[in-house]
Amino acid sequence: MKYQDIPLINNEAMHNFELIVDGNRAFIDYKLKGDKIYLIHTEVPVEMEGNGVAAALVEKAFNYIEERHLKIVPLCAYIIAYLKRHPEWKRLLAIAE
Repeated sequence: MKYQDIPLINNEAMHNFELIVDGNRAFIDYKLKGDKIYLIHTEVPVEMEGNGVAAALVEKAFNYIEERHLKIVPLCAYIIAYLKRHPEWKRLLAIAE
């Protein structure tokens, strides 16, 4: 995976997972409630688009979430599309109540 050497930052104060690439910040907004993490919005700066940054960010975030035994509630269109392309991650989906 491209960007594997760049650490994921969990900016808890801003409720963001962040990836800083060449001084640019890509992020996923989230809200944590109990053991569920609501993934609200993914944003990649225009100058970084098309370079696989968003996919790397999502994959790192999913690994982080899985290590902490959390479940995801995808509200972001990009994350929903990513899950369609990578069905192996559907194991992280929270069961709807």
